Amino acid sequence: MGIYKSDPKSLQTLRKTIFQRGSKTYFNSSIFFPKEVRDRVFTLYAFVRRADDFVDTLPQDREGFYAFREAYRKALQGTPSNDPIIDPFVALSQECGFDKAWTEAFLSAMEADLYKKTYETLEETLQYMYGSAEVVGLFMSRILALPEEAYSSARMLGRAMQYINFCRDVAEDHALGRRYLPLDGADPRIVEESYARKHPEEWSRFIRHHLKQYRTWQEEALSGYRFIPYRYLIPIRTAADMYFWTALQIERNPFSVFERKVKPSRLRIFLRILRNAAVGKLN
Repeated sequence: MGIYKSDPKSLQTLRKTIFQRGSKTYFNSSIFFPKEVRDRVFTLYAFVRRADDFVDTLPQDREGFYAFREAYRKALQGTPSNDPIIDPFVALSQECGFDKAWTEAFLSAMEADLYKKTYETLEETLQYMYGSAEVVGLFMSRILALPEEAYSSARMLGRAMQYINFCRDVAEDHALGRRYLPLDGADPRIVEESYARKHPEEWSRFIRHHLKQYRTWQEEALSGYRFIPYRYLIPIRTAADMYFWTALQIERNPFSVFERKVKPSRLRIFLRILRNAAVGKLN
C-alpha cells in the first residue's frame, strides 16, 4: 500500500505488467497509442485482467473475486479501496464517462465463469460476450472519445476478438471444464482432442463454422474504422489484423489449437504496425 500512495510510476508499471501478461497481442499493439491514451488503456486492461485472473486460476479464487467486486462498488460510491488497480479504474470511469452498467455487465460475465461451464446456444454465448468483451469496446470508445455512431462497431470488434480466443483456446478451456463455442448439432465430445483426431472432418467443419461466424462480426467491426482518428487507428487495426491472422492459421490447420497457442510473434505485430502506418500515410 505504501507503493500505491507514494510511487505513481511504479503503479503504472504494475498496471502495464498485468496487461502485458494477460493479453500480449493487444498489449504489443496498444503501446503505439499516444502516451495519455496508452496510460488509460493500461488502467482499463489492468482492471479487466485482474478480475479475470480471479476466475481463471485453478482453483478459482471466489472470495478474491467477490472482494474485488465489492471494493470496486464501494470505491465508485466514494470510499477508496486503496487498491492500485481499482481506484485508478474508478477515476478513469469518471473521467471518461463510462456507463456504470458496462462495468456491472463485465463483472457479471466474470462471475458467470465461477459457476457456468458450458454454453449450448449462440444466444447464451452472445450474452456472455457482451459483458466479457463488447463492453471493453465501449470502454475504449469512451477513452478515445469516439462518437456514439462508433459504438456498435466497437462492440463487434470486441465480440470478434473474443470469439477467436474461444476458437484458439478451445483445448485450454476444455481442460478447465469450459466450452464457450455452441455445439450447433456437433457431438459434445468434439472439443476433446482424442475425439477430434478420430473425426477430423467433423472437427474441421466445427471449427471453421465458428471462424466463419467470427468473420461476419469482424466485417461489421471494420465499418467503424471511419470514426477512429488516424493516430488511434493504427494500433486498433493492427490488433484486429493479428486476430485475423490467428483465424487464418487455425483455418489452415484446425488441429493447431491442440498443438500450440496460436499467437503472432512480437516481430509480426511490429511489422504490421509499420505497414499500417505506411498505408495510413499514403491515404
